[in-house]
Amino acid sequence: MLSTAEPIDSVFRALADPTRRHVLERLNRGPGSVSELAQPFDMALPSFVEHLKVLEESGLVRSRKNGRVRTYQLVPKRLKLAEDWLIRQRRLWVRRLDQLDAYLLTLKEKER
Repeated sequence: MLSTAEPIDSVFRALADPTRRHVLERLNRGPGSVSELAQPFDMALPSFVEHLKVLEESGLVRSRKNGRVRTYQLVPKRLKLAEDWLIRQRRLWVRRLDQLDAYLLTLKEKER
């Protein structure tokens, strides 16, 4: 099971940082160069590039180099891993809460 958990672990690790989440939100609008993506952030370019590296290693983005310009784009398929996991967790907890609700209603009826 560890081998199937590793990709989703890297996705959630990448999503854990607000800078990386903002980069993904920006890439929703279309590809961007390193300098375009880094512009809104108050950090040194090498530090920002580390964020891009984490995103690329997780498979959430991919890059292409054209001359001296590296451009990044979103890979939506990878986000589906996280979405599917969250949907499964939500279904589990909704089912559990429904069971708890039914049990509490049964207890309440017995008190009458």
